[in-house]
This record gives sequence, C-alpha cells and structure tokens, in this order.
Amino acid sequence: ICSFVCSPKGFPKLKNDTFLRAARGEETEHTPVWCMRQAGRYLPEFRETRAAQDFFATCRSPKLCCELTLQPLRRFPLDAAIIFSDILVVPQALGMEVVMVPGKGPTFTEPLKEVEDLLKLRQKVDVTAELGYVFQAITLTRHSLEGRVPLIGFSGAPWTLMSYMIEGGGSTTMAKAKSWLYRHPEASHRLLRLLADVIIDYLVGQVAAGAQALQLFESHAGHLGPEQFEDFALPYIRDIAQAVKSKLKEEALPLVPMIIFAKDAHYALRDLARAGYEVVGLDWTIRPQEARAQVGKDVTLQGNLDPCALYAPKEKIGELVKKMLEGFGTQRYIANLGHGLYPDMNPEHVGAFVEAVHAHSRHINKH
Repeated sequence: ICSFVCSPKGFPKLKNDTFLRAARGEETEHTPVWCMRQAGRYLPEFRETRAAQDFFATCRSPKLCCELTLQPLRRFPLDAAIIFSDILVVPQALGMEVVMVPGKGPTFTEPLKEVEDLLKLRQKVDVTAELGYVFQAITLTRHSLEGRVPLIGFSGAPWTLMSYMIEGGGSTTMAKAKSWLYRHPEASHRLLRLLADVIIDYLVGQVAAGAQALQLFESHAGHLGPEQFEDFALPYIRDIAQAVKSKLKEEALPLVPMIIFAKDAHYALRDLARAGYEVVGLDWTIRPQEARAQVGKDVTLQGNLDPCALYAPKEKIGELVKKMLEGFGTQRYIANLGHGLYPDMNPEHVGAFVEAVHAHSRHINKH
C-alpha cells in the first residue's frame, strides 16, 4: 500500500482513495466519479482566471494550472482531479509551434506536409527541459490538494498527436494524416515511435512529480478502421503501458494505475483490455453490458454517460445515472462522461451528475 500513500516529496496523506481502489479492482463503498474536462469553460471562475492569458501561456504557468485544476473540486465532491494541461504540449516539446485561435481551436503554424518535415522535429527530447512546467504544476497541485483526492496526469497517444501535427488542427476526416498511413507507412511509424518515446518519458516524469494515475487519450481512434488501428495505434498504446511500468520500477517510483481512452474504438475493446492498462475508458456509443462482455472481469471500466445528457433536467440526469450504474455494476467501475464537458453546460447539472453517482451507487451497494 505504501507505494500509493507515501511519497518522497512529503506529499499530504491521501484521504479519499476510492478512485485508485476502483482502478485497481478493489472494493469501494461508492462508485468514484470524475469528469473529462472538469476544469473548463463551463465554470465562470475558469473563464475569469483564463481571461487575461493566452491558452498555452496558461498551460506554462504552474500556479494557474494548479488553480484551474482545483476549481471544480471546490464546487463538486469529485473523487479525482486531473491536471490542467493540453495534449499538444508534446508536439510543442518536439519543436512545433501551436497557437490557440479563438473560435477555431489549436492551430499549428507549420504542420508536417512532407516526409522531409520530420527532420525539423527534435529527435531527442529532454522532457524536464521542455515540459518541466507540467511537472511543476503537478507537484504544486498535489500539495495544494492536501490529500483530498488523487491527481491524474495524462498525455495524448501517438496517433492522435500525429494527426494534429499533420492536419494542423482539428479535422472532420483526418484525410491528410490518414493519407500518410497509406502513402508513407515507414515515415508514419518513425513519427509514431518518436512520439511514443517522448510520451513514455513524459508520463514517467509526471509520476515522479506526484501524479497518482495516468490517462492516455487516443481521441482520434474513431478515424481509423480496425486494421489501421492495429498497425498504427495499438502497438504504441501497448508499448507505452509496458515501458512506463518498467521505467517506474527502475526508478523506484509508485506503479500507478493507467487508463486508456480510445474514443469510438469499440472494434478494439478486446485488444485494449489486454494492452496493459488497469482501466479502459469508454465513449457513450456502447452499451455497458456489451463493453463488459468484451473486456472481461479483470479490467476496470470508466465512462460513459453521453455528455449531452447533462443538458437534461436534473431528475432526468439522476435516472440516466441510475441506469448507467445498473448496466456497469458499482464495482470495478469509475463513473465519467463518454467525452469531455462542453463549455455551455450548467455547473449545477454537473453537480447533479456527481451526486447521483454517489447516491445511487451507495444505494445499490447497500441493497
């Protein structure tokens, strides 16, 4: 137990470990709950804190990241915090410029167009030099949480990051990035390998800084078919879990639970359940019973309420949560949304979601 509770940096003792216990498959009194994008624009205090600053400047400020991470916890009895950051800090560490364009989202000033462009990327990344600000934010936040709940660190997965780097931003088809997989398979693997190596060091660094769990976001999995996923996404997802765990052991760091969230990748659930992660995150497009049948009993599931359900009246949210808990069962399960919170959501409805998970799971456990 000590590896999860004690820490060389003298962090406060953890008071609520429900999330970590559920992740490891241990019994819990209630189902733990947190929300992807829980630190976000749906909170007026978030908009106020962010107003004066450029988005990536905020990401580089440990103090602001800490404040934004803590904001939702002041409002809601969540069972975990996730560090405020962005998946695109990794391409930045490789030397690419990304700016946040209002109304458009993240935009790369010079996306990768030709195979030769790979030479412009840093081939060796010192994550402490390039991403140390994230580590500082994690350490500061871990202290500021005062042991209230565990802190989750994260990274984007290689395919998702590659797709942004080639598309230059969001895309509905990912046609440019996918064309690389068909036209330049070897160069694609070179880029994916480079990304995986940085991600491994980055995730290990987050644990060294105080992260108590890690989530890998394969947000663009749904743009790939089963074969492309198996060739260009899954090997790196597996490799990251394995390498992170062996490095944590080597460096005598805590072996923290790892979560894989591959959006829209139902076709790969069986493979993901065997990819070396304690938790498999689900989007809202699969039935709980179906997901459980595919992943088996040895993996914890996380998800999967449709985020848009939070637009419903509060009583309806409670009913949907109850149905979700009945589908998943209250054990080996972490409640979450099937994707992140949207900016126009009512914070009170987020509160209703969190409270419904606690109330209904306690009731189900008692009876």
